[in-house]
Amino acid sequence: MVNLLLMLGLITYSAQFKTSSISVSGEKRGNITLRCEHEDNNIDQIDLFSRSEYISVCETEECRGPVFKEGNCDVVIKNLIFSDAGKYTLRIYYNNDQTELKYHLHIHDEISVKTGEELKMSVLVSDADKVKTNSSGEWKEVWTRDHGVQSDRMNDDNDGNLIIKSFLDSDAGTYRVLDTEGETLITVTVRESKETLEHTDDTKCDAVVSWIALTVVVLLLALILTAVTLHKRLLRGYTCAVSPEALRANNDVC
Repeated sequence: MVNLLLMLGLITYSAQFKTSSISVSGEKRGNITLRCEHEDNNIDQIDLFSRSEYISVCETEECRGPVFKEGNCDVVIKNLIFSDAGKYTLRIYYNNDQTELKYHLHIHDEISVKTGEELKMSVLVSDADKVKTNSSGEWKEVWTRDHGVQSDRMNDDNDGNLIIKSFLDSDAGTYRVLDTEGETLITVTVRESKETLEHTDDTKCDAVVSWIALTVVVLLLALILTAVTLHKRLLRGYTCAVSPEALRANNDVC
């Protein structure tokens, strides 16, 4: 009898504080929705927490804050930044009862970098424990919370930036930021920019155009000189035909 009462109490407690884990993924500078999956209209209040810190939730989108309620109890986070990644807890209070939902927010982004440029990624958020990349073809750690960067070509700073001093094409790939439980917080896909190559092609094109223009100018000058020479010869021939004595008097020969 006692065991039955304990079991009923456990079931009641579990139902009252039901929790679930929901994975949510969003793009940097985009918006995401933490869906409460609750159709009850008699909701008194919702509270949102991240890393045990209370987050103010505006009642409508017109609020100035980046977090607002939508519908019965959905919560929208807009203009995502990397520091928004991590775990969230949403508490929903209704009819003298409450439900607690847990979320894991993953943020992804893509970056294009020119060869030789400095690459600065603001991915070392407070929950970051390590950073891995597959740029070499297999996953390897390039930064850890305890030991910092693992390469002389990389650096980190107090502003949470992971820095590649001079980007090479071999640095292109996917970079994952993991928390202490090994869950992915941030994924950044880094690609080599083709802008340098396009700029080189434009330079070559400009050089060809300049060469053609110079050739045209030289040809025009040659044509002008030829025309002047022919004109002089024709004029001299005409003068000889009209008055050869005048030319002989000036020691000129027709």
